[in-house]
Amino acid sequence: MNRIHYLFNTQKERVLSIYFTAGFPDLEDTLPIMEAIQAGGADIIEIGVPYSDPVADGPTIQDSNKIALDNGMSMKKLFEQLKGFRAKIHIPVVLMGYLNPVMQYGMEDFCKKCKEVGIDGLIVPDLPMQQYLEDYKGLFEQYGLVNTFLISPQTSEKRIHEIDENTSGFIYMVSSHSITGAKSGITEEQIAYFERVKAMNLKNPRLIGFGISDAETFTTASNYSNGAIIGSAFIKKIKDAQNLSQDIQEYLRGVKN
Repeated sequence: MNRIHYLFNTQKERVLSIYFTAGFPDLEDTLPIMEAIQAGGADIIEIGVPYSDPVADGPTIQDSNKIALDNGMSMKKLFEQLKGFRAKIHIPVVLMGYLNPVMQYGMEDFCKKCKEVGIDGLIVPDLPMQQYLEDYKGLFEQYGLVNTFLISPQTSEKRIHEIDENTSGFIYMVSSHSITGAKSGITEEQIAYFERVKAMNLKNPRLIGFGISDAETFTTASNYSNGAIIGSAFIKKIKDAQNLSQDIQEYLRGVKN
């Protein structure tokens, strides 16, 4: 069974997924950060593949992408770093990246390499669902990769049901119609959206992302979904970290507890 399926079969609430950019703050920080995320009690690790034009991301993640690329991070380098990571990491690991670098690498080669190193799923925000269904669904399934689609407050009910029908892991609920970035608190408007989607009784679990940064926002999001994703706030923490592993673990324990 895919680790993502196993996780949601055994844990229905307060699932914490942590996003970070591979090769940031330093090129060889990828595996140490993964180990610290696991030790801190997170449930899913989401590794961002750096890209020169991350259009859906805010300044914090854009900045981390640029630094990682300047450090020398590439898809080839990332797969080299991930070789053998399953000896230490047992929780689900997802790669999140834009379609362009994946296509440049070659979709089948990419999926094959993901399976080889032990990746459980993919989030490709700019991969159209129709293209996925027609061209890539078979490949993802062949290599045991769960595909995650995103929904936002602007996504129609019909579209949400289509996404639910064609998702096999979890649905990424973007909390607001904006770029990524830690916001201050969760608004009534966002809660109305969370409640609306919750009432749809979708078959797939849901994780809320964008604007989740601390114990309060994590708990609020978890009241309306199976858990939440922290990205920008985590990137800021590791950028300012004095002791990378210790600071990550303290931060994540603070969020979950």
